Amino acid sequence: MDQPQYILNQINQGIKMGMDSISNVSEKVQDSRLKDELLFQYDKYNEILNEVNDELTNYDDFPKDLNPMQKAMGWMGVEMNTLTDKSNSKIAELMIQGTNMGIIEGVKLLNHNPDAEQPIKDILNKFIDFQQNNVEQLKKYL
Repeated sequence: MDQPQYILNQINQGIKMGMDSISNVSEKVQDSRLKDELLFQYDKYNEILNEVNDELTNYDDFPKDLNPMQKAMGWMGVEMNTLTDKSNSKIAELMIQGTNMGIIEGVKLLNHNPDAEQPIKDILNKFIDFQQNNVEQLKKYL
């Protein structure tokens, strides 16, 4: 796969993992402020996903879905980790851990692809910055 499509599909996967995690965990959230924060993050992920998808069309490519195993593992992780503790602190901790993995993957993509086209770098930077902000917002609930 060519570099631009690879980068865009990696961002796509990270966004879909984030959105999936929010969907899995939001039904367990009792606090309306935390629920609103997660819904805001979900909507913003979706906005960035639309940018990724628009950019992919420039390469005659289509976004890839998460594989069913990834989805199942994400769901199981949330279920196991919230079995006995559904507190804001626990949910924020889980979301921060997942978001940090997304930040790491995003920064690696950026560092390993210094010659990526500017529109792709812009989307990647937006994805990283957004996730870093999410971590800061979620820290309030720890």
